[in-house]
Amino acid sequence: MTESPLDLTRRGSRLLGGGQGQARGVALSTASTIVVLAVFAALFLLAPGSAAVRHTFFSPSDMWHALIGDPAKGYYSVGAAIWLNIRMFLAAEAIILVAALLLAVIRQSTSPVLLPLRVVALAFVDVFRGVPTILVVYAVGFGLPALNLAVVSTQDPAVYGVLGLVLSYSAYVCEVYRAGINSVPLAQVSAARSLGLTHPQAMRYVILPQAVRTVIPPLLNDFISLQKDTALVSVLGAIEANRAAEIYSSTVFTYSSFVVAALLFLVLTIPLARFTDHLIARDRRRRLAGATV
Repeated sequence: MTESPLDLTRRGSRLLGGGQGQARGVALSTASTIVVLAVFAALFLLAPGSAAVRHTFFSPSDMWHALIGDPAKGYYSVGAAIWLNIRMFLAAEAIILVAALLLAVIRQSTSPVLLPLRVVALAFVDVFRGVPTILVVYAVGFGLPALNLAVVSTQDPAVYGVLGLVLSYSAYVCEVYRAGINSVPLAQVSAARSLGLTHPQAMRYVILPQAVRTVIPPLLNDFISLQKDTALVSVLGAIEANRAAEIYSSTVFTYSSFVVAALLFLVLTIPLARFTDHLIARDRRRRLAGATV
């Protein structure tokens, strides 16, 4: 059916009006955001202790010296120490991805032979999900050296910290994997078995590829938390960003070094958070497109 010129004019007007309304909404939201930020800034600057807070937390000189460090004066570079956080994060992430997947597969198994392993995996997940991560780091970091074993008790504190993070986060990520595995429709599992695939083959070629693709966004959210929790390793004496900031603070008696450490962590976590949002939005568009076919 051909639209009349009047209908085309009316539809164009509606589209133009919708575009103008959207632009007006963006302008109003931007203006309200600026007003709110200006109010908070004014409250901060007009507060009686504003000058003291700015000197203690936001001193440009102290922030710069904390960033570059000066071992001769007794403090380390927060900027250099962040590399230890990055290395611990990458090592822990690689181990967690494999260990948690193995735990999830064991927990999803139905073979009677694997019953003892399922019990051990269940106990592992329950214990390390229930115990705070910092207590796990304490237990590993101070317990293993106390055993006085030849290799186990002579590692760097960062190694013990990574092990503590792996134990704690493997329990969480295991449950993320299990959620992805359980989200695969049973019809696909039955179809794989009807084609002659064994349960391990169906898990490898049919279930896991779909499950892993589904759980990538929540996995990335867990790893954002992991990136921040590498700061917990400072309790073992490893000179990472948080520990370097603490040493600087105890040397010059200001907290600007902690602000530097926080900004460095933000530089690391915000890009990963935005990438996670991108994957979630893409997955949502894919699902909506599939639903409309």
